[in-house]
Amino acid sequence: MKVKITAVLLSALFTFSCTNLDEDLYDRVADDNFGTTPNEIEALVGGAYSSLRGFSDAISNSFPTCEYVFFLNEVASDEATIPTRGTDWFDGGRYQQTQRHQWGADNGMILSSWRYCYTGIAKVNAIIYQVNKSGLTEQAKTPILAELRSVRAYYYYMLLDMFGNVPIVTNFEDQGLPANSSRAQVYEFVETELLESLPYLRSEIVYSKFTKNVAYAMLARLYLNSEAFIGTPRWQECIDMCQNITGHSLAADFFANFATENQTCNEIIFSIPYDSKAGTVGNYMNSMSCHYLHKLTVSATGDYPWSANGMCAQPGVYSSFVDTDKRKKCMIAGPQINRATGSVIIMDSGEPLDYTEDIVNFTDAKQNEGVRLGKYEQKAGEQWERDHDFVLIRYAEILMMQAECYVRLGQPDLAAPFIQQITSRAGTEMPATIDLAFIDKELLREFTFEGRRRTDNIRFGTFFQPWWEKGVTPPTRAIFPIPTSILATNQNLVQNPGY
Repeated sequence: MKVKITAVLLSALFTFSCTNLDEDLYDRVADDNFGTTPNEIEALVGGAYSSLRGFSDAISNSFPTCEYVFFLNEVASDEATIPTRGTDWFDGGRYQQTQRHQWGADNGMILSSWRYCYTGIAKVNAIIYQVNKSGLTEQAKTPILAELRSVRAYYYYMLLDMFGNVPIVTNFEDQGLPANSSRAQVYEFVETELLESLPYLRSEIVYSKFTKNVAYAMLARLYLNSEAFIGTPRWQECIDMCQNITGHSLAADFFANFATENQTCNEIIFSIPYDSKAGTVGNYMNSMSCHYLHKLTVSATGDYPWSANGMCAQPGVYSSFVDTDKRKKCMIAGPQINRATGSVIIMDSGEPLDYTEDIVNFTDAKQNEGVRLGKYEQKAGEQWERDHDFVLIRYAEILMMQAECYVRLGQPDLAAPFIQQITSRAGTEMPATIDLAFIDKELLREFTFEGRRRTDNIRFGTFFQPWWEKGVTPPTRAIFPIPTSILATNQNLVQNPGY
């Protein structure tokens, strides 16, 4: 059900966010009687959640699962890369710039990420406006508004992490051009929104909805990265939030989190649901990594979508896993076998399709170089738009956050029970010493290709050190610049330092 909003207010919203709101949205205001039935309320709140899937228009591809929000965070980390392969994947140099931490404010991936967040915020603000105009009692509005404020806080957490000093806009009717808030102010806003919403969120587990568990997890993330965000460590507060989370546990099978029907996995705390039959779009990450002929390894008849031969693991990631580690199967390496013939697939060059860990020339890589992403299930008969839900938070993260915080507090023995659960499922051995170096590498292994590695790199300080195809990174690049086109439309904004 579409929410209706006035054309005048929509115009003002467009001026602020520089986004196309045609997708699923809004053209005029319904009367005050709208929003009084359960179905109407579900439709209103559902619009906030559907915004998490992102959008594509003539200006940007703003999908969290791949282009370009996921791409930006992954390629800026020490985990993934998108090498140029001949004439493929140069795209104006955006991936090379990001790999080398030389991005500028006109990089299209940065604009896509900004627009993803602010389009989502604009949608949520519009829905909050509609709820406030509805005929609901104030008591009935309270839990609905708490849920909506929490979704909006999720977007602002992303902005806090990626851009730092951003405008905070909560009033849908405000037509003014907003100025930056400081990173500390954005941090405080996210924390306050979640804490004030918590008492009114549902205590029970409700799949893909903002419940108390999700809010606790988001606060734990905020406190885990507090020192990196605002210079104030809050390790114990992170532990406290984690210990409030109930009802979730590790799945016996690590890959149950990433199966096509992963909505039944109790480890998942928060996700973005997808269903190709329902027309959801943007969930095609599985086709962004493997070779063009990879479909022959999935289906004997080639009944599998085309792949684009793009993102792959940086050299050293695959070999950081021991062979007994079950999680190593999240990457696809070695000779690729044609299901129909039983022979190794031969590329157009006449060479075998053998995914290698090494990438000899980043700016002119061979088609088979780079270990590929294979974390989410791939199977014959899939459509381009996949049906697995995209995982945002899972219980393994709650365990790892507690382990890391205990180590940072000088209590590594208290970290052991949490690490034991992770390594036991993975089929690896507990280390004799649990230190930050181990935690860092274990985060890489547990959360490979889940779009969170850049944030971990910054927190551990490795982000600023040289790695493959990257030199020393200045501290100012811990956040991205405000996109050039956004600055051009709002003279009240000030560019982030260093750009």
